[in-house]
Amino acid sequence: MKKEFREMLERQGRKEMPAVLLASSECAPLSKTGGLADVVGTLPKALQKLGIDARVITPYHRVIKNKYADQVQHMFYFYVQLGWRREYAGIEKLELDGVTIYLVDNEHYFGDRIYRGGEAELEQYAFFTRAVLDALPNLDFTPEVVHCNDWQTAMIPMLARTQYQGGMQEKLKFLFTIHNIAFQGKCGFEQVQDLLGVDAKYYTPEFMELNGCANFMKGGLVFTDRINTVSPSYAREIMMPYYAEGLEGILNARSAQLSGIVNGIDKQVFNPHTDPLIPAHFDKGHLKGKAKCKEELQLSMGLEVRPDVPLFAMVTRMTEQKGFDLVACILDDFMCREDVQFMLLGTGDERFENFMRGAEQRYKGRLCSYIGYSEPLSHLVYAASDFFLMPSRFEPCGISQMLAMRYGSIPIVRETGGLRDTVMPYNQYTGEGNGFSFANYDAWELRDAMRKALEAYRNPQVMGGLIRSAMEADFGFELSAEAYARLYLCL
Repeated sequence: MKKEFREMLERQGRKEMPAVLLASSECAPLSKTGGLADVVGTLPKALQKLGIDARVITPYHRVIKNKYADQVQHMFYFYVQLGWRREYAGIEKLELDGVTIYLVDNEHYFGDRIYRGGEAELEQYAFFTRAVLDALPNLDFTPEVVHCNDWQTAMIPMLARTQYQGGMQEKLKFLFTIHNIAFQGKCGFEQVQDLLGVDAKYYTPEFMELNGCANFMKGGLVFTDRINTVSPSYAREIMMPYYAEGLEGILNARSAQLSGIVNGIDKQVFNPHTDPLIPAHFDKGHLKGKAKCKEELQLSMGLEVRPDVPLFAMVTRMTEQKGFDLVACILDDFMCREDVQFMLLGTGDERFENFMRGAEQRYKGRLCSYIGYSEPLSHLVYAASDFFLMPSRFEPCGISQMLAMRYGSIPIVRETGGLRDTVMPYNQYTGEGNGFSFANYDAWELRDAMRKALEAYRNPQVMGGLIRSAMEADFGFELSAEAYARLYLCL
């Protein structure tokens, strides 16, 4: 244990680190739709190295049953009272990579999609909230801290403090992490009353009312002990109306309890020196393998096999939040004026998917797109590309820019959220930096940043320095885990 944590424990008169239960709607590698799953799947392993008994509770989704059913141990079951509904809840236990994961089983709510959408999704995660709270006293584990993640678990601290007085749930400490403030769990108050029996006195702007709706996330923000989000810059941004999606009032009121911690990546899974999903391995001092990966991607995706041409890439959802409208605005100009290649992996808005299909026809041999998702192909794109675009309108943390740097692909990003915190713009005078950035949400600022990247590519010494700087950056979860451990000890 680090000296810092030993001293913190001594000051608090404690002998050991607090036990933590992470509650989440998804958890990699069991169930995943985005970065939330990566955090919840990786953070407990890093916390355990610090002496924290960190476990996870998550729904027993169909995708988990299909793959892990024979590894799961049944613990107990009970019935959840969800308004007038009486629903079965089974608690299953899975040990995976040294982490204990509790799975909440209910075929009606979790036998199909991870997120059912609309009112069905609100009922889905109201059930999960109640099941977690009712299961807590009967687990073979007594946490001191419950770490809730996003709106699907936001009502856990509110209900613990308002409906479980005298129970062990009320005595728990709560940390609530905002992974993406754009999704808040909004509904009519009648639905919250029907599902969770919330007292009418809490339907006020002081508690969970926002713009005439009940708001799950706001309820969590009011009642949790501490709030954090997934980068320091995003923590500052969400106190401003442009980014806060209406929650700037409560976030400013609780600014003393709000902080930001940059997510990390799993350096064992994403390691260009050992990655089994790429055709050749490499490190910062030996880049021949990266050139081989580039050749393999060009061959497999129908691009001209040219080691000298700069390859720009994106692995993304094609939405305006990810800045794809900026890309669509300048892509034709860029491809016509520059001798470059472009590769996209992802899905998104239909208009952007169609735009990429058309661009592929216009620039055959120079531009390709894979409309869909493939985990092996994503690893190859990171390893093969020279530059990686992330011109996001907003980005709470972002994982892809860190993965790109791990594989020596230089990021080009907009200065927002976690992109600002992880990408240091290249300084042509000092040689410092690990990427390129632009400030305003403007297509021609993006184009200018790409032009600067091309200038660097044409100078082998500059490009080599950028690659070394990018690959030397440490984005492992060890640093994130230490920051979370400090938060748990401050609760």
